[in-house]
Amino acid sequence: MSRHAIVRINLNHLQHNYQVLQLRVGQSEIMAIVKADAYGHGLDLVAPALFAAGCRHFGVTDALEGSALRQLVAGEGDVEITLLSGIYDAEDAKLATQHQLTPTITEPDHLSLLHQADFHGRVWIKVDTGMHRLGSSDPVALLSQCRKQAIGVRGIMSHLACADTPTHPMNRQQLAAFRDLRSRIDSNLPASLLNSAGIAAIPEHGMDMVRPGIALYGSEPITDQPLGLKPVMQFTGAVMQIRQIPTGAQLSYGATFRAEKNMRIAVLSLGYADGLPRALSNRGHAFFDGRKLSVVGRVCMDYTMLDVTDIDIQPGDAVEFWGDHILANDVAASIDTISYTLFTGIAARVARIAEQFDRCKTGRCKAD
Repeated sequence: MSRHAIVRINLNHLQHNYQVLQLRVGQSEIMAIVKADAYGHGLDLVAPALFAAGCRHFGVTDALEGSALRQLVAGEGDVEITLLSGIYDAEDAKLATQHQLTPTITEPDHLSLLHQADFHGRVWIKVDTGMHRLGSSDPVALLSQCRKQAIGVRGIMSHLACADTPTHPMNRQQLAAFRDLRSRIDSNLPASLLNSAGIAAIPEHGMDMVRPGIALYGSEPITDQPLGLKPVMQFTGAVMQIRQIPTGAQLSYGATFRAEKNMRIAVLSLGYADGLPRALSNRGHAFFDGRKLSVVGRVCMDYTMLDVTDIDIQPGDAVEFWGDHILANDVAASIDTISYTLFTGIAARVARIAEQFDRCKTGRCKAD
C-alpha cells in the first residue's frame, strides 16, 4: 500500500446496526440499501457481511450496480436485488434479465424494454406520494400491463421526503396518500415506504419492507432520537512529517493561517482528492490519542495539516477524521452538509480495509 489514506470498515458494527434495525421494525423485511458502493464503504465488504447477518434483500441504483452485486452473492442462496432507479435502456433490461434483478418501474416504456429483453421476473411499482421525484402517474395501468406481459409485481413503494423531521406534517400526508394508492392499485400487494429516518420516526408503519441506507452505516438518521447505532467507517490518514513552525509563519495555499506562536505541525497523507472536504480548512478537527487536533491552513489535494503542538505524535501515526471519536454527523453539520456526502465522497484511491476499530482507540496506532 503506497498511500496512507485509509477507510477502516467495522463489519461487526455493520451487523450490529442491521440487527438493531430489524428489532426496530419487527416483522417487516429489510431491503439493505447498498447503492453507490455501499455509501462509499465498499460493496465487496458490506454485502457479504450483511448476507451473513441474515439480509436477503438489497437495493442498488441501477443494473450495473445490480450485476456487480449479483456476482458477489452468486451461489449464496435466494437473494433479491432491487434496482431503485429502474432501467434506462435496452442494455439495462438485458442485465436485469441475465442477473435476475428486480427493477423499480414508473413508466410504460420500462415494461416495453423488459418485454424486448424477454424479462419474466418481478418489478416494484414506484408511486409519488408528495415528494415529486420519481413516481408513476398511472400505477393502475402499470399493474395491468405487468399482468398482461406475465411480469410479476413484487410490490409498490414510495419515498418519504421529511422523515428526518418527525413532526413535519408531510409525513402523515404521504402515509395517507400511500395507503390510498395501495388500496386503489391492489391492497394485497406488498408495500414499502420507510427509509432510515422513517424507521426511526414511525417504525409502526414498516409495512412489508423497509429500506434503510444511512442507518446501516451508523449515522443516526434523527440525531435527537438515537437508535443505538455504531459507526461503521473510520476515515484515517497518517502523519508524513512533523514541522516546527515559527511565530508569524503562514501555512498552506492562500496563507490563510498565521501562527501566533511557535508551533508543531503534522502533515497528513490525505486531502480533498481523497474525500476530506476542503470546507474543513481552518475549522475541522482530527482525533489522536484522546485529543482533538485542529486543522490549520487550507486542506490541499493530497495533504492536510494539523496543530500538534505539545502532542506526542510521530511520522507513521494514524489520525482519525471521522469514525468512533468524531462522528460523521458532527463533521457534516459543521460544514452545512450531511454524512451521506462525506461517505460517498471518499475517493476510489482510498483503501477500504475491513477490521475492528479497537486497535486504534487509544495509544499510538501505526498506519498499515
